[in-house]
Amino acid sequence: MKKILIGIICLVVITSIVLIIILNSKGEVMEKIKLVVNNQEFIIKLESNSSSRAFLEKLDAGDIIVKAHDYGNFEKVGDLGFSLPTNDTRITTKPGDLILYQGNQITLYYDTNTWEFTKLGEIENVDGDSLKNVLGNDDVTLVFKRK
Repeated sequence: MKKILIGIICLVVITSIVLIIILNSKGEVMEKIKLVVNNQEFIIKLESNSSSRAFLEKLDAGDIIVKAHDYGNFEKVGDLGFSLPTNDTRITTKPGDLILYQGNQITLYYDTNTWEFTKLGEIENVDGDSLKNVLGNDDVTLVFKRK
């Protein structure tokens, strides 16, 4: 009986390891990056899509700096200066979402909006009010860095 139980436990452990290897080999982005805004640093957990992977590849060449302006009193948006592949789906954003818009604009939400977007990631542990406080009412510089 003891040998059967040990055999079952070994089988479960091996199966779990194989599943983890398979999931990670599908190119899932399990990355985090930094965002610096007005001397405040945030951590962004990236999504698992080709857009986020392309964004990471751009970051390998150096920091990405975006001049962003307020739009609609719910987001800061700015031109990337290059294009990324899109993976648009209809979503409702929440504060802290980092969105790719039209393949060449980056948008940081401090409130909600529903549209067809590509989600790149989201800021960890942030709420709309504190994020809006950091972003302010004027134009802002977003600096994305490898973690």
